[in-house]
Amino acid sequence: MKIQDIQALESLPASKSCRRIDFMNVEIVPGFVPKTHFLIVSGEKPWQTMTVQLVPLIYIDKPDYWGIEVVGCQSGIGLPATGTYVVTLDISGVIGKKGIEVMGASRSEKHDVP
Repeated sequence: MKIQDIQALESLPASKSCRRIDFMNVEIVPGFVPKTHFLIVSGEKPWQTMTVQLVPLIYIDKPDYWGIEVVGCQSGIGLPATGTYVVTLDISGVIGKKGIEVMGASRSEKHDVP
């Protein structure tokens, strides 16, 4: 991937139905296969009908901490009541030189990954 590819992506209009949302807990667990890890993030979503996912950022060079956004997407008619969520991501291919950074709406956390 080249810098021009990232610039082209960033020039596209931002989504109106997806946003970073906050998280409460972060856990990194080793997989059964050597050198694999899974990220588990949980928290409270602002709408019951919102879908939450973990989205790794795009980099040209491997950073010290690979950014992973906690993103909530709402489509259709929303149920305006909070609900809990738990999402998981295989981070084996998106670990920075030192680890990962989980990025929510109002805070982020860096975690070292061996």
